[in-house]
Amino acid sequence: MHKVAELKVLYFGTPVVLIGSRNEDGSSNLAPMSSAWWLGDCAMLGLGNSGQTTANLRRERECVLNLASSAMVDAVDRLALLTGKPDVSEYKLRQGYRHERDKFGVAGLTEQPADLVKAPRVAECPIQLECVVEAIHPFEGPDLRATAFQVRVVRAHVEEELIIPGTHYVDPLRWDPLIMKFCEFFGGGQNVHPSRLAEGWEMPHRMDHSGGDSTRGSTRPGGTSAAMSSPPGAPVETDRASRATA
Repeated sequence: MHKVAELKVLYFGTPVVLIGSRNEDGSSNLAPMSSAWWLGDCAMLGLGNSGQTTANLRRERECVLNLASSAMVDAVDRLALLTGKPDVSEYKLRQGYRHERDKFGVAGLTEQPADLVKAPRVAECPIQLECVVEAIHPFEGPDLRATAFQVRVVRAHVEEELIIPGTHYVDPLRWDPLIMKFCEFFGGGQNVHPSRLAEGWEMPHRMDHSGGDSTRGSTRPGGTSAAMSSPPGAPVETDRASRATA
């Protein structure tokens, strides 16, 4: 039997992308996001307006979409609550975000130059897509302030072992992308790592990483319900188009 539900989060499962972009001073920024979809040689990226990545894409009009494998979950999680913006809003501070200039260093990842754009690749990512921004669309609502970037892939780099021999196709049996589902990390259909993002966003469930199932409506230390612990009047998911991007 189906139940009518006014869902607060519609993150049913999308691949994690580490967006490489260039800051105004020429330094590199790296941010995880999971609001991306592809059609032909183009992709649509949903990014919250308050993040450094959004400012960089508007100004530079290029980026690299580094697709993370499930094996990279620990590095991705270390980036989850970091922002490249020096001025961190009170809203993000309450969620646990902090400013970090050297995101590659914190994540333990290796910066790699791209061929056709100035944004950085991530050497550890099995798939790297160099992109240029084709169009920018506002994406807003009562509790949403975001931007949809339409980008075109101008060069793709793929680990040789992922390519079906003699073709230009990725082998879906070998490619195991890191998936974000309701702010939790999944790979191969299994929850693979605790998520700082889920904790920061106070998602109303708790994953049992000892091998059991998740629980819903759990209480946090002190008896506070996770679903109700936001301060009264706090903004509601203003950057939910791409929760992890900064």
